[in-house]
Amino acid sequence: MLVAGIDIGSITTEALLLDKDKGILGYTILQTGADSKKTAEMALEKVLAYPGKSPSDVSYIVATGCGRKRAVFAKQAVTEITCLAKGVNHLFPQARTIIDIGGQDTKVIRIDEKGRVVEFEMNDKCAAGTGRFIEVMAKALNVELDRIGDLSLRHKKELTISSICTVFAESEVISLVSEGEELDDILYGIHKAIADRTMGLINRLGGIQNDVIMAGGVAKNIGVVKALEAALGTQLKIYVEPQIVGSLGAAIIAMEKTTA
Repeated sequence: MLVAGIDIGSITTEALLLDKDKGILGYTILQTGADSKKTAEMALEKVLAYPGKSPSDVSYIVATGCGRKRAVFAKQAVTEITCLAKGVNHLFPQARTIIDIGGQDTKVIRIDEKGRVVEFEMNDKCAAGTGRFIEVMAKALNVELDRIGDLSLRHKKELTISSICTVFAESEVISLVSEGEELDDILYGIHKAIADRTMGLINRLGGIQNDVIMAGGVAKNIGVVKALEAALGTQLKIYVEPQIVGSLGAAIIAMEKTTA
């Protein structure tokens, strides 16, 4: 039995195939772009091509993410909060806290032993502290996005980026450059600012419950991971591909629908 999960986010779209007996058959990650409906169709087509399957081979499809309603081929749309909880519970059964930092929002979710959402906090009104925030800062500093995490670990000074607004933070970063501050130190300040903003959501939940899992594209940034670990006082657990946790959860829900 074959099912699929589609996670349509603001920056990327993930499609994942799940087989009842073999587990994950494959996944794909695409840039969402301007036409999320077309991208979702392309993601499904691409993930089916690898194992040589066709849409008729898929019993059930669940869509999630902010663009989930654009996946018209899906039989059901489920919120990303629920799908993240399902995906994390499958990968890390002992997990009780999820930190998901995506392209445009940050979510902190508390789950129970069955992967059910107990409560959550979400920053969805401003891009500060998200993947988009990091992209803007990398561009302002003329640094490749995939280098900024490693560079921040070489910092010698603990600079603080006080602005929580992306626009004002960019101006603050440019001012630090003009003042002669070292690039590594500025990057550390950026990553610490993200960690501090995430800690605000965590504190609103009353703190963490172990194990703590980090998902989303920003989990690939070692600078953010280390800054969060320092703030939390605990080690984060991260799946080998943190961007597909939501689509995996969607596929698990699809599997539950077919076997109910």
